[in-house]
Amino acid sequence: MTNQPTALDLPKVDPLPAQTQKYFDICNEKLGMIPNVLQAHAFDIKKLDAFTALYNDLMLAESGLTKLEREMIAVVVSATNSCFYCLTAHGAAVRQLSGDPVLGEQLVMNWRIANVTDQQSAMLHFAEKVTLSSSKIEESDRQDLRNNGLSDRDIWDVINVTAFFNMSNRVASATAMQPNAEYHSQARG
Repeated sequence: MTNQPTALDLPKVDPLPAQTQKYFDICNEKLGMIPNVLQAHAFDIKKLDAFTALYNDLMLAESGLTKLEREMIAVVVSATNSCFYCLTAHGAAVRQLSGDPVLGEQLVMNWRIANVTDQQSAMLHFAEKVTLSSSKIEESDRQDLRNNGLSDRDIWDVINVTAFFNMSNRVASATAMQPNAEYHSQARG
């Protein structure tokens, strides 16, 4: 393994702009590392800013979905797409947010056996279907989510989180993005 976060030779901007360095410092302070996905984008600060703005909005802003539920979607999408980077990073987030290392592993391996609510199961099934074939989503699929207590705004959030991770998975996989080693041992019990 090299020091590069991806298989592409795209060195990060050096020195980083003050605002970007501040963001990286906050990541390092809160996470104990700078996620390689951010390091990978740091060759182009506009792309990094666009990526982090969308990620932060989808994953951290107000939503009817909890942060854990959004991370659960990230893991199910990443498992469907076999994305090593995102499974590792977001599997760690599920373990941390849920306090349950078994749940994180269940979602990585086979979300259908995971100890989740009926609402979460419907949400994860929908995310998997969007990932596999979004053009086959029908009103009955959306209605199933409504029947399980999700609002139309919640459905919008499920779709957008799912779509974001489909994009991220493809970038991470196609660039052979390596997860930070720290993720492997986080929140294991």
